[in-house]
Amino acid sequence: MQRLLTTLALAPLMAMAALAHAQGHSDKETQADIQRHRAMAAAHEAAAKCLESGKGHDLCMKELQAACKTLAIGKYCGMKHAH
Repeated sequence: MQRLLTTLALAPLMAMAALAHAQGHSDKETQADIQRHRAMAAAHEAAAKCLESGKGHDLCMKELQAACKTLAIGKYCGMKHAH
């Protein structure tokens, strides 16, 4: 299950990196984008594990916001979903 979730999380990121490269980004810029996306994915994985541990939604979202402060736009690290 973990491997499937990781694969599903990374597939759109790899597609976005390919699109960025096709749009004229240099290899250095593309590599920086890849690293940012991996960092965002890691932050979201940590948030999921936090929620699984039972720490509570508010604390886990606070930790996610701190982890993503310099990575993405918006307080949900570039991703917000409905409840």
